[in-house]
Amino acid sequence: QVQLVESGGGLVQAGGSLSLSCAASGRTFSSYVMSWFRQAPGKEREFVAAISWSGGTTNYADSVKGRFTVSRDSAKNTVYLQMNSLKSEDTAVYYCKANYGRNNYWGQGTQVTVSS
Repeated sequence: QVQLVESGGGLVQAGGSLSLSCAASGRTFSSYVMSWFRQAPGKEREFVAAISWSGGTTNYADSVKGRFTVSRDSAKNTVYLQMNSLKSEDTAVYYCKANYGRNNYWGQGTQVTVSS
């Protein structure tokens, strides 16, 4: 059974940084695409960033390009999201997702709050 556990969320001032982690377990993830999504109160869940587990190819939402960096440590089965220059509009619950074909697995989310 696939399990994704996010950590690293918290409260930070605007302009600050946070690093999120997503620890994956339950299977081999070499063919998976790992993504970060976020959902702000009253808004739909939106894509933030993605990385291919094997090749390291990355993709970002325009709103976070140049500020966020997604990476992975295959040996630790962990995906990271380094968030710099945080803005109040980055406040949301951040979710990790693992995708392979039609299979999607989600973590429970971690709250990020940016105070202005």
